[in-house]
Amino acid sequence: FCISYTIVAIASAEIFLPIFYRLNITSTYEYLGLRYNKAARYIGTFLYIILTVLYTGIVIYAPALALNQITGFNLWGVLVATGLVCTFYCTLGGLKAVVWTDVFQMLIMISGFLAVIIRGSVVQGGFQRIWNISREGGRLNFWDFDPDPLRRHTFWTIVVGGSFMWTAIYGINQSQVQRYLACRSMFEAKLSLYLNMVGLWLTAVCAVLSGLTMYSIYYQCDPITAKQVRAADQLLPYLVMDFLGDYPGVPGLFVAAAYSGTLSTVSSSINALAAVTVEDILKPNFTLSEKKLTWITRGLSLMFGVICIGMAALSSLMGGVLQAALTIFGVIGGPLLGFFLLGMIFPCANSIGAISGLVVSFVVTLWAGIGGQVYPPLDDKTRPLPVSIEGCLFNVTESTGTATVSTWTTMSQVTEPDFRPGIANTWYSLSYLYLSPLATLIVLIIGLIVSFLTGKSKQEVDERLLITRKSLVCFSYFANKDDHSEVKDVTEKTHKTEDKGQENPAFSHPEVNCSEKQNPILSTTYL
Repeated sequence: FCISYTIVAIASAEIFLPIFYRLNITSTYEYLGLRYNKAARYIGTFLYIILTVLYTGIVIYAPALALNQITGFNLWGVLVATGLVCTFYCTLGGLKAVVWTDVFQMLIMISGFLAVIIRGSVVQGGFQRIWNISREGGRLNFWDFDPDPLRRHTFWTIVVGGSFMWTAIYGINQSQVQRYLACRSMFEAKLSLYLNMVGLWLTAVCAVLSGLTMYSIYYQCDPITAKQVRAADQLLPYLVMDFLGDYPGVPGLFVAAAYSGTLSTVSSSINALAAVTVEDILKPNFTLSEKKLTWITRGLSLMFGVICIGMAALSSLMGGVLQAALTIFGVIGGPLLGFFLLGMIFPCANSIGAISGLVVSFVVTLWAGIGGQVYPPLDDKTRPLPVSIEGCLFNVTESTGTATVSTWTTMSQVTEPDFRPGIANTWYSLSYLYLSPLATLIVLIIGLIVSFLTGKSKQEVDERLLITRKSLVCFSYFANKDDHSEVKDVTEKTHKTEDKGQENPAFSHPEVNCSEKQNPILSTTYL
């Protein structure tokens, strides 16, 4: 995933950010209205709302499992409490509250990981033993280059599929874009994305090391097979209580770490949902004062918070938390990424072609995504690693039936349907990480074909709505090497201004209201 994060950071900073920042827009879906038409903007906004509500429900459910495992609190009570906390400070504090709490929550999250890794190393007599046990157990297979798209996790599915999926998150998703668009200059916005990339690397490395630590401790007594936990998402909380429960404050630190990631994501999602509803639905259709808009935004934050809490109740039916979240981003985020890229790359694309491509792409990926949930791929595609219970110091009993548990088993917990059609072993078994690139390609191909067939492929498009050579780093470098002095001077001045950016008036001069712009394309920009 670290390779994917690098690709995503570069693509977001050098391709998507300059376009959004130059237009001085509040909602990313304003771009769709400028590039295509109002219908495209409304469709993009509607899909984003569905995507974010579903995803946020999953995010609320994940730490609720952790708190339930550690404290024994009622799971549904924890879900409601988590959602209400996020909704409360989003409603009162807005984006500023979201950004500053994210900083603190990141520090707490990393601290929780480090507590697990350090304590595990002490228990195991050093990290070298953890590494050796993980290697002997087959947990260090970093370079699986199998090109089979039906394989769940390989180098290619994670790098290719993961890059498209995370680009849909960091490149066009309002929850993330609103953060770097709030920066004072384009330079600071790009810097924030690259610093975020480093933070993602750190988080990924800490998560991997925590997983290896957990495996090295339970490699001879798997808690799931031994019926000590109900789901794989409760393994790390179980480890914390097992090895860190006697240390005052440490279980609380872990719960705080789990909740930090949740609060960060949920708060930005609720804030973004309210922002796009106001900017893309209310403002274009109603004339409202700033005071009324402020109260409406707060009311929307409260409403979306309650809806997300309701969606969290459904998350328990979707299998693993992480896979469910990434599947949703593939099914909905992938088509949206193609929707934006079609307009940014191809001037010939029109609204009819773009919407047609989006609809076809969404139907196809939804079909594959639902099929994959109903008929999960077989073990020969997921290749679950073996786990053991031969070292357990207690009796392992089955909760149902009279079957005995073998010493070695696999972590396949999905109940198979009685009937399995042939398509389940091919189309439905497609790796969920490939849903996003598949959706993007479908939008591009269908969109271009329909655009040409409708005969409107030569429409005039403002250059600021497109990815041009001037936006690319390589072009800027070679342009500055041009021997023609006049062209060189113009190029240098233009790119120096675009790279540095100018102060965002929303931050430098609070009395200036950037959100009141009527037409970003025709108005004077501040960049």
